[in-house]
Amino acid sequence: MAKKPPRDDVGDQDLTVRAPKDSAAGLPGVMHGLRAAGAQMGVRRSALTLLKMNQADGFDCPGCAWPEPLPAHRTHFEFCENGAKAVAEEATLRRVTPAFFAEHAVADLAARSDYWLGQQGRITEPMVKQPGATHFTPIGWDEAFALAAGHLRAIEPDRALFYTSGRTSNEAAFLYQLLARAYGTNNLPDCSNMCHESSGVALNSTIGMGKGSVTLEDIHRAKLIAVVGQNPGTNHPRMLSALETAKRNGAKIISVNPLPEAGLMRFKNPQQVGGLVGGGTSLSDLHLPIRVGGDLALFQAIGSLLLSWGRVDESFVSSYTVDFEAYAESVRELDWDLVATATGLTRDQIEAAARLFAGSPATIVCWAMGLTQGRDSVATIREVVNVQLLRGMIGLPGAGLCPVRGHSNVQGDRTMGIWHEPPSWLARLGDSLSLAMPSRRGYDTVEAIRAMRDGEATVFMALGGNFAAASPDTEVTEAALRSCALTVHVSTKLNRSHVVTADPQTVLILPCLGRTERDTQLAGDQFVTVEDSMSSVHASRGRLDPAAPSLRSEVAIVSGLARHLLPDSTIPWETYAQDYRSVRALIADTIPGFDDFEAKVREPGGFTLPHPPRDSRRFPTPDGRARFTANTLAVLTIPPGRLLLQTLRSHDQYNTTIYGLDDRYRGVRAGRRVVFVNPDDLSELGLADGTMVDLISEWADGERVAESFRVIAYPTARGCAATYFPEANVLVPLDSTAAESNTPTSKQVVVRLRPR
Repeated sequence: MAKKPPRDDVGDQDLTVRAPKDSAAGLPGVMHGLRAAGAQMGVRRSALTLLKMNQADGFDCPGCAWPEPLPAHRTHFEFCENGAKAVAEEATLRRVTPAFFAEHAVADLAARSDYWLGQQGRITEPMVKQPGATHFTPIGWDEAFALAAGHLRAIEPDRALFYTSGRTSNEAAFLYQLLARAYGTNNLPDCSNMCHESSGVALNSTIGMGKGSVTLEDIHRAKLIAVVGQNPGTNHPRMLSALETAKRNGAKIISVNPLPEAGLMRFKNPQQVGGLVGGGTSLSDLHLPIRVGGDLALFQAIGSLLLSWGRVDESFVSSYTVDFEAYAESVRELDWDLVATATGLTRDQIEAAARLFAGSPATIVCWAMGLTQGRDSVATIREVVNVQLLRGMIGLPGAGLCPVRGHSNVQGDRTMGIWHEPPSWLARLGDSLSLAMPSRRGYDTVEAIRAMRDGEATVFMALGGNFAAASPDTEVTEAALRSCALTVHVSTKLNRSHVVTADPQTVLILPCLGRTERDTQLAGDQFVTVEDSMSSVHASRGRLDPAAPSLRSEVAIVSGLARHLLPDSTIPWETYAQDYRSVRALIADTIPGFDDFEAKVREPGGFTLPHPPRDSRRFPTPDGRARFTANTLAVLTIPPGRLLLQTLRSHDQYNTTIYGLDDRYRGVRAGRRVVFVNPDDLSELGLADGTMVDLISEWADGERVAESFRVIAYPTARGCAATYFPEANVLVPLDSTAAESNTPTSKQVVVRLRPR
């Protein structure tokens, strides 16, 4: 039987700390996932739902974007512990009704924790907080659309912001960008701006494609896999199965991360007897406990060693690349003292990694937020590309570049045009609809916050996500949201962004269907599509009855708002809402690679989009060649008594959604306000394990404070610390961003610890 939502907000009052784990998944992972599902959905509903998850005739996990195996190779249990938790959160039997909002004033909700808000359940009716009101009250769909449209028509289009979360389907995302551009703006900030924007900028400028160049089959065939700045055991658990397959096929694995993570030490595959009752599979052959931000220096050093050893694929370099000599000159005379300072590694450790690169005939480098959220993230990823180009590791089976996206359709949203830059195909879309498209560059996420803060944007709409919790510089972000005349949130559940409000502001909450739910429109039951981290596009079909009869799909919500906002438009919004085949037909006519979209996506497992560097070693750069780059190595100077902080997820968390208060693999139970620090650093700072401290970040415009964190002595890299977001987002300055990508530097915050 499902459990009722928590009534009290317990915080960290029962926090305990134990020794961290040295293995991931196994029987404990199975039990924790099923227990979470049962608590939210009940036993029978859990079984019916989980067995359809990531199946060819089922729904795509609303969690991470790791791909599924080909349909013939899938088991009946294609989900992980955190995937089960993600589905449980969406398919929960808990409900947030108008009676709940009548009981809880906005001020009451604003005082609650993110965990408590999320645990209350699914929102059942459109709700509005009117100017001067103390509570949210119900509102009809047409009235809500008319209210939002009235605000939007009263301003210039570039004063409105249309934010998108990575869980949005391809069909909804395509219509959403069409709505924004038909209205007259490219203000389409999205969650990519805060995560893999650095990857897109680096890859576009070097190989001509902003996406990874591998498939799941390549992972299985690789002979060396470097997992850099990534913790798959928590953030992409199904990746561990792929790493295990590669390992059994003879691959070596390097893990590069400031913290040792259980998932990269040993994996106990819950779908195998040995994983449930045996010792599992040891994954990492070499772990490099790198200093935060040291990855650029590491890959420059690896490149320098490969050059000095003559381990260069000269045929590939001469046939497919440019600017090799400038790159080679930049790394030949590398300052190894600077490399040691930047990485915290010994030369022997770096040479051990370089020897693995030198000896591998098929190498893949995977990365995530550890590489993308630092000051020099774009340059770092370019250095990763340099090493792969040196060895000719693009366009070979089992080789390539693999940015691992952390949200189920964040890559698909960008493919669909969710971007503050006008996509290359925008003119074609405008011509097909006889519509003039805006050409001015829009605001990215950081620029959107500044625009709201400065009064240059006054309407904010979010298609999914939790903008207030996900964004940097929490106090600045929340003040920016409060300054808007209207905020609109298309959501399944209650979150922090809904309750960040101030008079005379209007707030709309528009509840939508989830991935697990049946989507029935005038033309019958519909399906949507998503794109995973490896450019595979496939269908997702919900099977559960909607949480409430009044819920609408994201496609229907976007189309409904469009009809009210653009009443004279010739765009057939009603047709799009009635039959998603019409949306896919427009996508097929507009976006390269989607020809025969409807037929291809109806095949079991869908289809993979073309990727010229991967498919045929063709590089869609201006000169048709991949580009080596020379990047400056500049080590961030940390004043005495300070640490370099990175924010990360707990194991009981998915982005800003808090499933529970435990981080089982790191030994944390019943709490989240903890900071992991190397024991030697604690000794130098005169702090004991268990001390309560405030975290204070230091930036040019002043200090920011996150109060009351328990120090945990932990084997992280010297000079570094780690803690959870969103609690620590308050410490990330809005103006501290990566060069070129403008991504917030959530992995590179200078802090000091102040005892309480």
